[in-house]
Amino acid sequence: MQHPNGSIYTLQFGLVCLSSFLFSASFNMLIPELPAYLTSMGGAEYKGLIIALFTLTAGISRPFSGKLTDTVGRIPVMAVGSVVCFLCGFLYPLLTTVAGFLFLRLLHGFSTGFKPTATAAYVADLVPENRWGEAMGVHGVCFSTGLAIGPAIGSTITTYFSIDILFYCSSLFALLSIVILANMKETLPKVQKFKLSLFKISRKEIIEWQVLPACIIIFMSYISYGAILTVIGDWGTHLGTSNKGLFFMVFTISSLVIRFVAGKASDQYGRMIILKVSLGLLVLAMFWIGIAQNSFSLMCASALYGVATGMLSPTATAWTIDLSLAEHRGKAMATMYIALEAGIGMGALLAGWLFITDITMIPVIFYACSAITVLALLYLQLLYKKKDQVTTL
Repeated sequence: MQHPNGSIYTLQFGLVCLSSFLFSASFNMLIPELPAYLTSMGGAEYKGLIIALFTLTAGISRPFSGKLTDTVGRIPVMAVGSVVCFLCGFLYPLLTTVAGFLFLRLLHGFSTGFKPTATAAYVADLVPENRWGEAMGVHGVCFSTGLAIGPAIGSTITTYFSIDILFYCSSLFALLSIVILANMKETLPKVQKFKLSLFKISRKEIIEWQVLPACIIIFMSYISYGAILTVIGDWGTHLGTSNKGLFFMVFTISSLVIRFVAGKASDQYGRMIILKVSLGLLVLAMFWIGIAQNSFSLMCASALYGVATGMLSPTATAWTIDLSLAEHRGKAMATMYIALEAGIGMGALLAGWLFITDITMIPVIFYACSAITVLALLYLQLLYKKKDQVTTL
């Protein structure tokens, strides 16, 4: 399936990027409005569970999505993720109790448990090995554009229409993602027919241990993202930001261009140097968010956070692929996403535990995230000793 001239810019690559954009926008447009929505139902004390429950089922489903990605194919697994998003958008307006809402957050998590796992494997199949970092950067731009546009669209729809209309729009974006998938070609060489026995997972099929070093970094660095998802809306409002989606839009836009550069640079100069720089910037960004005194300062910190994550994400994903075996690529991607979801979930629980209604606790949350990121940087600097992989473009 790889382009004969080694190009990453093929029709299939374009389609998978478009599908990822729509999928990302579908579930991210809900994020800024869910804390207030849950509070309106009387569930303010459960804010930390909005993200934690979502990431719990995403993490639990990873071993299954990884195995299915390596057996029944990349496209069917991607489709499952988009279908879950489509269905949940219609169910949110129907289940209007706190318990019903939390149940849907659990169900909704299956979407990111399936689609990104298969998508990463699909992109790796399409692209030559020496351009994995660049490809992950370009794909990340598309996914992150959905992440940036989604929250801003979500807040606008809720302001001018209603949150129920927001839920239906989320379903529409997911449906369009499914339509795109229907026009894509499978890249798994030997596709098996689906059977229930594929859901039997042995201990050896849960974790791909070869990619553990990358997973440690991903876990520790994404704790900060879980905290941001949980409390940044309240923190932004406290500092005078009127649109709850603005923080997400600023940090994602700032990450777009750097993703092109960072992914390609990691192909040429090695993963380690890019990872260390990005972790250092992430430490500063978390601290800056904590000390922000007004909306402008928060947006500057958001831009720095975008640069840090724009460098970190494609490089860490490409590093995971470097460490994996081709025949276990789905399992490797699943393991990486288990670490990612665990980090987000841990950050959400930490933030939810420290902050319920006391706004003065939010800076403490981000100082803690900064300290955890320092530990990730120390791991790379002092403990990880294997030779870095550098490819020649």
